[in-house]
Amino acid sequence: MSDDDALSHATSDGRQSPVAAAVQRGVCRMLIHMGHMPITELGLKNGRRVDVASLDKKGDVIIVEIKSSLADFRVDQKWPEYLDYCDRFFFAVPPDFPLDVLPDDAPVGIIVADKFGAEVLREPDRDALSAARRKAVTVLFARAAAARVHQALDPGVSALLVNDD
Repeated sequence: MSDDDALSHATSDGRQSPVAAAVQRGVCRMLIHMGHMPITELGLKNGRRVDVASLDKKGDVIIVEIKSSLADFRVDQKWPEYLDYCDRFFFAVPPDFPLDVLPDDAPVGIIVADKFGAEVLREPDRDALSAARRKAVTVLFARAAAARVHQALDPGVSALLVNDD
């Protein structure tokens, strides 16, 4: 398996459209270059699932919502429910996405991405999590990451993994 194939396999769970999977891959590459460790499809305690979440060395949490098309953006307006679970929130879109439809009066950043990488076009406001929420999100992140490692190492154990979502 090539490095590109391994990265695609590690960042995509097969539910995304090819465009969304490419954006997700580019976003994860960019986050890693920024010193963050991303995880995809992270379930939150509010029942929502984020496209990409990441932690840096200090414990700052970024959530990225991928919008693969204008139609995807228009039908899916759950993004405000993610704001209470991160320090910074971004929309990530493909290069041909009409940026003028994205909120400009909200505390959101904008990332443009393809399968090769991504670029931040607008930094969001930073809204620091409370200590209790930061701990809860960090524990959720760590448990999800550990469960995925164990599932990859021993697929037969996946039925035994506890899903706390």
